[in-house]
Amino acid sequence: MDSTPKHPIFCLKRPWDKNNHQNPKSPCNLETPWLFKSIHNVGLFAFNFLDSALKTLDSPNKQLNPNQPLIDVGMKWKSPKPTNKKLSPAEQGEAENRALALALSSGKYATVMEFYSPKCRLCNSLLDFVMEIESRNSDWLNIVMADAENEKWLPELLHYDVRYVPCFVLLDKDGRALAKTGVPTSRMHVVAGLSYLIKMKQPQKKQTRH
Repeated sequence: MDSTPKHPIFCLKRPWDKNNHQNPKSPCNLETPWLFKSIHNVGLFAFNFLDSALKTLDSPNKQLNPNQPLIDVGMKWKSPKPTNKKLSPAEQGEAENRALALALSSGKYATVMEFYSPKCRLCNSLLDFVMEIESRNSDWLNIVMADAENEKWLPELLHYDVRYVPCFVLLDKDGRALAKTGVPTSRMHVVAGLSYLIKMKQPQKKQTRH
């Protein structure tokens, strides 16, 4: 909840505040003039009544509707903001490296590494197609992403001689490179190259005799 506004509609003094020093910057002056100290019991009764109402409002069993305003005592309902934390380049590289390690340890027949760039429009246009390829061949194939602009992948970029994106590298179950797609000249060219890699390593289905 938000803190009380600078100029509240009215001020409240809690019983535990009686020994605290008054904040000189506060707009609320809760020091009782001597003329009205004789009616202290009346004020205490009013405080107890309002404090009881506030406790009922703050009860954990009370269901609050964010679309309905609360009682105006300087409090406002604020819905929690979504925390969409963006990964740093180091965290992104570590996550992609872990994905490759899991893929190679899964025991599947082959793994395809896609070297991409976040700035590459062709790479982005292939995302749905790549996901569909992995879904159709999930029983024997893993596909992992590798940001070619991330220094975490520099050893692999040098080892596989990746000089362009998108570039798909086919690995066997032991992590050895078998083939990769050529320099992309068009989307159709990349799709044909990836399809060829998949067919090259796709296990042959055993034909059943009748």
